[in-house]
Amino acid sequence: MPIRSASDIMGKTLRNMKRESALRSAIRNWPSAFLLFFLANLAGAAGHLWRQAQPGYAFQFPRDHGSHPEYKIEWWYYTGNLSTAEGARFGYQLTFFRIGVDPQPSNPSRWAVRDLFMTHLAITDIGERRFHFADRVNRAGIGWAGAETGGLRVWNQNWEAKLDVQGRHRLTAVHDDMSLNLMLTSGKEPVIHGLQGLSQKGSDAGNASHYYSLTRMPTRGELWVSGRRHVVEGFSWMDHEFGTSFLEKEQVGWDWFSLQLDDGSDWMLFQLRRADGTRDRHSSGTWVSENGSRHDIRAGEFALSPGAVWTSPSSGAHYPIVWNVNVLSHGLGLTVSAVLPNQELNTEKSTGVIYWEGAVEFTGTRQGKPVRGRGYLEMTGYAGKPISEKFR
Repeated sequence: MPIRSASDIMGKTLRNMKRESALRSAIRNWPSAFLLFFLANLAGAAGHLWRQAQPGYAFQFPRDHGSHPEYKIEWWYYTGNLSTAEGARFGYQLTFFRIGVDPQPSNPSRWAVRDLFMTHLAITDIGERRFHFADRVNRAGIGWAGAETGGLRVWNQNWEAKLDVQGRHRLTAVHDDMSLNLMLTSGKEPVIHGLQGLSQKGSDAGNASHYYSLTRMPTRGELWVSGRRHVVEGFSWMDHEFGTSFLEKEQVGWDWFSLQLDDGSDWMLFQLRRADGTRDRHSSGTWVSENGSRHDIRAGEFALSPGAVWTSPSSGAHYPIVWNVNVLSHGLGLTVSAVLPNQELNTEKSTGVIYWEGAVEFTGTRQGKPVRGRGYLEMTGYAGKPISEKFR
């Protein structure tokens, strides 16, 4: 190794300090999604260092409620339908995303960016017909955000999901005009989606994730909305998914349903939409019976047909807010409707994605018997750049 002069060393040190200072300033201010795209490109350059989701993964709980930092993409998704004793109804969403940027930062500084954490918070006030939403982004390493391994604790400043000593999920988040403080019990056992611990999303072996859900979590606590406190209870749904590359170039978005029927069964269905307007063959689902047993639903066994459409005045996107859901192999036919048309999230401050995610209700039949229930619907790829650009 060549011997460097003191001036060389000092010059390099000053350059590193300037870069670090600029990074601190940029991440504090986050003027737009530009920095996120820049860091995502860095993550892509180091893509070969991240672990790929492969068949045969053996889930263990509570270990796998925690973070999996060897994978590039990970999220913890909580949604639910809650009500007060007086009959006021609410939907909520609290979602934590971890996006790996550099698995092995060369800079030893705690300001080095290994992972970014983006978090979305939303409350749908059904009675007041108002949708409240906030998002934020921070990085791990300096304590502003992070996720522990071996058990659940993920946070972004004062927004947090964690397990307490009794194994209950505690959700807390405080924002300007809304907050939540909820306690969720597990309900049914975790349900693993896909085959051999793998939820395949594309033809390439690596385009997959490890994905499980807690599909019916009894929930109690309080919401604050527009200065008013509401004591609530109901049911939540938790998704946890991790992998390194999910989608392929031709896949522009997805439609995802979590449905809790009043007969005690739960249904997860998603279809991947391709650029040519067709449905991808890797679309799939899972039926969870009343006693918690799981059953795979393959792409050819169900149909999701859009009905009435709502046009967003801000993004111009056209979202189907009524869907006909038919699982032919199980005799299930539902009409699913949004409780409020405008449940669109524009996450320019964090993930840079525009998507629709909100509370739904439905009626229909199962094996000829009437059923009804509540759930959540997510629709991506209807506005902005294709969602596959974020998850490749």
